[in-house]
Amino acid sequence: MLDVFYILFFVQLFLGFYSLWQGYDWLRMARRRMARHPGFFAPRVALICPVKGIEPGLEQNLTALTEFDYPTYEIFFTLASTIDPAYDVLRRVSARSKPPAHIVVAGRPVACSEKVNNLRVAVEQLPEQFEVMVFADSDGCPGKHWLGRLVAPLADAKLGAATAMRWLLPARGGFWSALAAAWNAPIATLHGRGGAHFCWGGGTAIRRTTFEQVRGLEYWRGSASDDYSLTRAIQSNARRIEFVPDCLVPSPHDATFQSLLEFTNRQMIITRVYRPGLWALALFSHGLYSATESLGLWISLGAWAAGATGLHTLLLVFAVALLAIGHGAQRLIAVTEILPTWRAKMLQFGWAWTLLAALVPFLYTWNCGVALFSRRIVWRGIRYRLVSSTQTQVLSSFST
Repeated sequence: MLDVFYILFFVQLFLGFYSLWQGYDWLRMARRRMARHPGFFAPRVALICPVKGIEPGLEQNLTALTEFDYPTYEIFFTLASTIDPAYDVLRRVSARSKPPAHIVVAGRPVACSEKVNNLRVAVEQLPEQFEVMVFADSDGCPGKHWLGRLVAPLADAKLGAATAMRWLLPARGGFWSALAAAWNAPIATLHGRGGAHFCWGGGTAIRRTTFEQVRGLEYWRGSASDDYSLTRAIQSNARRIEFVPDCLVPSPHDATFQSLLEFTNRQMIITRVYRPGLWALALFSHGLYSATESLGLWISLGAWAAGATGLHTLLLVFAVALLAIGHGAQRLIAVTEILPTWRAKMLQFGWAWTLLAALVPFLYTWNCGVALFSRRIVWRGIRYRLVSSTQTQVLSSFST
């Protein structure tokens, strides 16, 4: 058993240093991108934001979407029903918005997720004069220059889309909120590495003509995932997706143990259905880490029970965890450069992205295991069953 642990340890040692190198390479890429002038491409933009229910900071987040330093854009808030409690918030935000703001009532979803249905109806009703569509989420708070920087890469008409990613922050603190932030962090820095790009639904810009050419609406039909389906549409047409690191979206977030599992399990179930290769890679890499650390602790406890110290094995377990902590610290340093106005908040909870990075693979392993046996998710109070990437069953709704 000890020999197996040593083999796993050296594999983890290699992967740990490789991850540190990837993190350094990602930071260099982000710095190059931030130092580059975004250019002067500023077409007329339709900013589409699906909304459901009241969430912490909703009005502040929606107001941020009305305050971009961008010359010509209009906002289209879209939701399922006027009885949604968010509707009154949308009316207030729209009434005081400087750019024109509209509210689209999409109706209930039938064979897709509510978010996909909201987006689909908004796109179908969009006036012809908009050259670019930008999709945003209601749980993020982007800065004033976010829209211009996200749209700028589309000056290259051959580009499929430009995209960003969220960066979760613990809103009020607490272990589960911090663990959610740590769990999300590796996804943000996955972008920009080789062919790992995908269109994140909370921050993607695409030319309208491109969206029509790749048949975006068709790929959304029957889908639960707006971002994975749009990614598939773009990549199926051999278009490139560009990640814009300086458009990371800070997203203050509070979580309980139950909501953390609901969120993380949902993400991995969706990933298994829409990107099974990525799910398998996550299961392998995080499962290998979890197995190494668990086996090392088991050997150390066995040695202690037998009257020995097992100290050398425990030190190797700690070394593997230390590499994960180092990678977490590396991410934190990178993102404080990208989001300087949030630096104080991030340093306040710096332990979330550093110390908890050693625990994150265990949670990922659990999520991947759940995704192996279940295709049911709960999303914003609605239960779904993901039959396939093109077929979604709406099982029940227990909230507005």
